[in-house]
Amino acid sequence: MKVAILGAAHQHVDYALAEVAHRDELELVAASEPDPKLRERFLSGLSAPLYDTPQQLLEAHDVDVALITGIYNQRAEAAVAALRAGAHVLADKPLCTSLTQLETIREAAVDAERHVSIVFEKRFYPATLALRRLLSGGVLGNIAMVAATGPHKLNQPTRPAWFLDPATYGGIAGDLPIHDIDLVLDLIGEQQGTAPVGTVSAHVGNARADDHPGFDDHVALLMLAGDVPATIEANWLGPEAADVHGHYRMRVTGSLGTAEVDWAYHRLTVTTHDRETWDEPLGPAQRPAQYFFDALLAGEQPEITTAASLRATEIALKAQFSAGKGGAPQHF
Repeated sequence: MKVAILGAAHQHVDYALAEVAHRDELELVAASEPDPKLRERFLSGLSAPLYDTPQQLLEAHDVDVALITGIYNQRAEAAVAALRAGAHVLADKPLCTSLTQLETIREAAVDAERHVSIVFEKRFYPATLALRRLLSGGVLGNIAMVAATGPHKLNQPTRPAWFLDPATYGGIAGDLPIHDIDLVLDLIGEQQGTAPVGTVSAHVGNARADDHPGFDDHVALLMLAGDVPATIEANWLGPEAADVHGHYRMRVTGSLGTAEVDWAYHRLTVTTHDRETWDEPLGPAQRPAQYFFDALLAGEQPEITTAASLRATEIALKAQFSAGKGGAPQHF
């Protein structure tokens, strides 16, 4: 199976490189990235040929899987080019920066009959898998509400100019909350037996405008998925002196108990009506993109499906749209 990297603006190029290193069935055939600084930072150790554009690469090579990790507003074009060339798409988030781009990807995926999967790695963290076991075992009862928090360090001196520019970055609501949006949809959909419909609204702000004018650094999002409310807040205000990049957490409140997921410190703390607080045992970690190649090599659909990837992206982008409309709710 031939793998290519289309765009390299983030360390998540390692998603593909880790799988190639672990699997004899995979071959990294090429990579593309026009920016010489990004090439040097993320692709300098590769022996595969490098190209300036995805189109040049796809004309020169047959590709089975394309990993999309370029500058955010360039990802849609790369994804569509890969699909039209007959490749499956494995994408870092965000997949794109506008609803128009999203529709173009959706149409190309249908026409190509290929998978588009975003690496929502939170789904496979040990604490998340343990949470799923509790929910499926009825330990927490029915999910009543969810609250998630996602502070991130900005590390502004090392951020490239494109990242702080809304024209190339998109917006914080379309970026940071998407992992938790996907997880809320998946957990509630599994409980209800169908993909939930609902509304999303969001507010954004820029607490450090003197440092980065025009770049919103925090977002608060309210999502109603079916009859379950979920609050998701995320920011680029994570304390620079913290010992983790982000103290990512999620609290799931059920009818029979509450579980606190702490991804940063690898804990799942649980309390129920009939049992005092305990730390749930966790299993081993998985590689972020392992699920995707396990499925393809077995001829199966990836667990993070095209529909799930596009739906989470749609809701995140509608949250960004809502923020620009004063928090007006958007239906999904």
